[in-house]
Amino acid sequence: MFLGVVVKSTGNLYRVKLEDGSTVECTVRGKLRLKGSKTTNPLTVGDRVNVETSHEGTAVIVDILPRTNYIIRRSTNLSRESHIIAANIDQAILVVTIIQPETQTAFIDRYLVTSEAYSIPAILVFNKVDILNAAQTAMMNQFISIYEEVGYKCLCTSATTGYNLDAFRQLLQGKTSLISGNSGVGKSSLINAIEPTLQLKTSSISAAHLKGKHTTTFSEMFELSFGGYVIDTPGIKGFGLIDIDKKELYHYFPEIFRLKDKCRFYNCTHVHEPGCAVIEAVESGTISQSRYMSYLSIYFDENSKYR
Repeated sequence: MFLGVVVKSTGNLYRVKLEDGSTVECTVRGKLRLKGSKTTNPLTVGDRVNVETSHEGTAVIVDILPRTNYIIRRSTNLSRESHIIAANIDQAILVVTIIQPETQTAFIDRYLVTSEAYSIPAILVFNKVDILNAAQTAMMNQFISIYEEVGYKCLCTSATTGYNLDAFRQLLQGKTSLISGNSGVGKSSLINAIEPTLQLKTSSISAAHLKGKHTTTFSEMFELSFGGYVIDTPGIKGFGLIDIDKKELYHYFPEIFRLKDKCRFYNCTHVHEPGCAVIEAVESGTISQSRYMSYLSIYFDENSKYR
């Protein structure tokens, strides 16, 4: 039996990197597949697994080691099934763009809620800054101000011009990083820019809709020459939350959580109660309107799956 890490998932087949550095294509033992019946994928990139090989040269994953963490989302807007994006990661990097395509703040906030829920440090990378005009740059800076005030690290980059790529490289060095974002924000382009030998596929933005085209079709982990690993993922259109306790949702908005003891009622939902310190902070501008609207959107989302 060999210990390894899943570095690519393509449905029924998994590429596993073994401790000796070699890779092997594996299937999954049937009983193991049943354990993940509530998710679309029993295994994901980053999983540590035990592999058995046969004399015929076939390899089977027989066991998954306990995960330290993972990022999960609802498979589709209407689905009750979940999809685990990656496991055992040190940080989640969300690549966002102001235009071409426009990343919605609701998407950003749902992603951040999930990272908070699973105790994964999250970083926002604002890419394509080279194509922004003055008004768009001002909008980006406003977003950065909001998220840095909450406590999230933000970085501006351009994969095209090379702006801040050294800083981006430093973010990844020595860590296992999940790179996520909408299609077309430049995830693969950024990775190629700091590790050209990978030559990940990229594509242009759809001229008709100014949205990205799916290029990465499966999540895959790559080793970085300067130390660390990066997980490139397919573009995500939406981020449906799952397994978030509605009564504890405010725990995953740091700026709301910090004010919880100042509310009049100990069990305040921060939605309608009188004497709510959170609502007062929104009205005074201490908490951003967009973040609070995201909180309400998630709180009242009928499609979200709560425990």
